[in-house]
Amino acid sequence: MTSTNGTPIGLYGGTFDPIHFGHLRTALELKEGLGLQEVRLVPARISPLRDKPQASSQDRLRLLAEAVAGVQGLVVDDRELCRAGPSFTVDTLASLRAEVGNVPLCLLLGTDAFLGLPRWREPERILELAHIVVAHRPGWSIPTVGQAAEWLQERRGEGAMALIQKPSGVILTYPVTALDISATAIRRMLAEGRSPRFLLPDATLRIIRESGLYR
Repeated sequence: MTSTNGTPIGLYGGTFDPIHFGHLRTALELKEGLGLQEVRLVPARISPLRDKPQASSQDRLRLLAEAVAGVQGLVVDDRELCRAGPSFTVDTLASLRAEVGNVPLCLLLGTDAFLGLPRWREPERILELAHIVVAHRPGWSIPTVGQAAEWLQERRGEGAMALIQKPSGVILTYPVTALDISATAIRRMLAEGRSPRFLLPDATLRIIRESGLYR
């Protein structure tokens, strides 16, 4: 077994178009519940599996930075915005692994993203580079069929201690508060002139309004 060096780091990616409390609450609960030294929120430049973001990279980065300002342990990592082409998670993890050595890395995914992991670029290498933490809502059913279910059965860990015993390769499930907030719904509200207040930070909403985003 490869020895580890340091407290685990979480990686939470997405288009964040815009960032909202569903993203932020999940990141905070995973950081605190699993004892992560930090969670890096990584906005995608171009997601290979989703539509092109409506807001520019610069605007989404600004909204994200404002949302986590002053929140200890939640930090913005812009490496995907600085890299040309589609934002492949395996490239991001390889880049970060080269920087941190044997510090455990934890890729934080929602249930839907985890079930789609077999369709990502080089999923087996992703499991070599990082642990997978599946954030699920109470009442979530563990997948029982398919490649993701097989990986979970083979690699499942129990508790935060499983994440510090080696740098990568464990799949851990962790319950988080159910906040059914959608960036798509927020964009629709703004386009229709309705207020999405209390779905995202006030400071983020202020910038959206001042900049005329999502109208």
